[in-house]
Amino acid sequence: MAVAIRQAQPGDIPEVVEMINGFASRNLMLPRTPEAMAKTLPDWLVAVEREEDRGDVLLGCGSLVALTPELAEVRSLAVHERGQGKGVGSLVVENLVGLAKAREFSQVCALTLREEFFQRLGFEIVDRWSISPKLWQECIYCPKFHRCDEVAVLKYLTERRPEEANGSRSGQVNPLLKWQAWQPLKLAYSYKPIHLDEE
Repeated sequence: MAVAIRQAQPGDIPEVVEMINGFASRNLMLPRTPEAMAKTLPDWLVAVEREEDRGDVLLGCGSLVALTPELAEVRSLAVHERGQGKGVGSLVVENLVGLAKAREFSQVCALTLREEFFQRLGFEIVDRWSISPKLWQECIYCPKFHRCDEVAVLKYLTERRPEEANGSRSGQVNPLLKWQAWQPLKLAYSYKPIHLDEE
């Protein structure tokens, strides 16, 4: 199977959104709308199999979201059932990392249920609160927000200074962030609603 990675086109939107929302219906990722994807189309890549009689057959997708001038997030990574187990996800992530480098980001992060997959691609597991609070802007709408089981992973695209490398290994906060920025979100995440019918 020959897989090609290319920038998403307007004609890809319906099928990409349908695929993502299929996974979202199983609480595996957040849903997307055609309107939201259309507004950020230059940030999306798709993996396709090129067939002479059918044209491009969608196998997977992913997007790159700028969180800060230094940090980007891999988001909406999905692989269609017909493309799973064939390295499609790895190709999409590697090309999104390449896009991040081209846009001069120094770090790429993701929230994932499959941290081993990202570790094989050079990401490392980090404390979720070491990631920019902008990462959490969509998370507050997720039904799993207060019981999130996703793991934060981070990949450095430039050489780290010794103090940054040591800080990452010891679980300290990412040096690009300010404590005040993410503290309100951390409090919201740890909040447990009280139900009046509980004794």
